[in-house]
Amino acid sequence: MSAVIVFDDVTKAFGDTLAVDNLSFAVEAGETVAILGPSGCGKTTTLRLIAGFEEPDSGAIEIAGESMLGKRPYERNIGLLFQHYALFPHMTVAENVGYGLKYRAWPKPEIPARIREMLALVRLQGFEARKPGQLSGGQQQRVALARVLATSPKLVLLDEPLSALDAKLREELRTELKQILGAVGSTNIVVTHDQGEAMSLAGRIFVMNHGRIEQQGSPDDIYARPKTRFVAEFIGRMNWFHGRPGDGAHGRSTLITDTGTRIALADPLGAGRWSVGVRPERMAVIAPDVPGEHGNVLPGTVAETVSMGSEFHYRIEGADGPILVVETNTSGARVRSGDRVLVLFAPGDCVPLLDATD
Repeated sequence: MSAVIVFDDVTKAFGDTLAVDNLSFAVEAGETVAILGPSGCGKTTTLRLIAGFEEPDSGAIEIAGESMLGKRPYERNIGLLFQHYALFPHMTVAENVGYGLKYRAWPKPEIPARIREMLALVRLQGFEARKPGQLSGGQQQRVALARVLATSPKLVLLDEPLSALDAKLREELRTELKQILGAVGSTNIVVTHDQGEAMSLAGRIFVMNHGRIEQQGSPDDIYARPKTRFVAEFIGRMNWFHGRPGDGAHGRSTLITDTGTRIALADPLGAGRWSVGVRPERMAVIAPDVPGEHGNVLPGTVAETVSMGSEFHYRIEGADGPILVVETNTSGARVRSGDRVLVLFAPGDCVPLLDATD
């Protein structure tokens, strides 16, 4: 595969604010990448640089092997799905979908067939004569997507594509959107602050912070093996234990927390102060009298229980502070607030990160 878009040491500042800081990455043909991060991390500026709404202060941007220096947005063969769709309210669905075709030298006799093809792709056959105001939010999103894909752009940019929808519809359309993008084989960049949206749509995620990519990788890699505390806390939730490695070769696979708790790890630690994270769903809660080998075992008291329908959330007070435990099996006997319990987790589920301030 060849890269459809390449960023090479791109920098963009607004006054004293460095929005994008020597950013480099490449996206291959047919790939879907999510640029994920909080407000102010640089993801929107990155999107605007790709689209041509901003020019970099330094560095190079290439699309399909061609430099974008000085290229205007309409010269870049990019499809942009806006957060709020930007449909023309006075036009019909068919006119909205066909709008870009008129300005991309699409053969006029072929336009009606292309419109029908795109509406079939997004499952809106029979809606050709309706106006956007007569459609639901989900239907408007699909019309906007059909309009973007109709011109067969080299690159599709999706700016918070599902954020305007309610939570239930957003979850339903994630799968549908992924299937549509996969069906056309387009190269896609999703810009979002929603980790669920990024993990469900993209094969690779760029987690941005302060204008840089803090970590990139598959959704599984980003979630299970975060390389920084920022990534670990931005993607999902994490329980933290803080301390230093045990003494000796074998002891180096043990974290001794500030309160003296011993946490067994799968791999040895180097010298210094460490934080060890454990995802809540990788922990379990049992009664103190349950026999057996359980890996790491921490005693505690149940401070709070919350039923989420398909799972239970427990907050356990232990020697090292509160621990959040999430259990997805709701069929067994449940513990209650005030119960003494043991919190279990395996050494292989621990994520050690060296404290940068040490």
